[in-house]
Amino acid sequence: GELNHRNIIKIYDFGEEAGRAFIVMELLEGSSLSDFLKTHIDLSLERKIEILVGMCEGLAFSHSRSIVHRDLKPGNLFITKDGQVKVLDFGLARIASSNLTRTGFVFGTPDYMSPEQVRGKVVDERSDIFSVGAVSYQVLSGRRPFAAKTLPEIMNKVLEDAPPSLSLLGIPPSLARIVARALQKDPLSRYQ
Repeated sequence: GELNHRNIIKIYDFGEEAGRAFIVMELLEGSSLSDFLKTHIDLSLERKIEILVGMCEGLAFSHSRSIVHRDLKPGNLFITKDGQVKVLDFGLARIASSNLTRTGFVFGTPDYMSPEQVRGKVVDERSDIFSVGAVSYQVLSGRRPFAAKTLPEIMNKVLEDAPPSLSLLGIPPSLARIVARALQKDPLSRYQ
């Protein structure tokens, strides 16, 4: 509820009524980034970058409040009818200084999880940076960076493989380098 930013969905209230939990949040019109990408196949590079910048600005704001999202993916990003990007679903979020999250548990969506999440380790903002890289790769290329048929194959790719360079797909080399650095397996090699 403290995340009041144009690129984060607004939470107005939460509570419990008759044993059922509820959250009251802003009503958005538009679609998830997943659905948006299916219906807008020919987006310009400039529009793709605008989407990625909106995602990064919302996430940077949450990080400035020491909140790690932990499940950033196209399904948790929303494009409003007027083109605004909103980060949704902080349901797996964790306060960065909290010790409440134990190791050994895997939280998130495998295609966009960092290697440390796949290993069930405690994560910090750098794990979200990896997810930013995975989402960015998909927005720019039209394909998931670690696509595979089975969950174990996806998790192995996240741990071991680098996706094909975006520069091979016609993305400017400077932008391809940014995404590649975000997707580094070692958190210390990513943007800090």
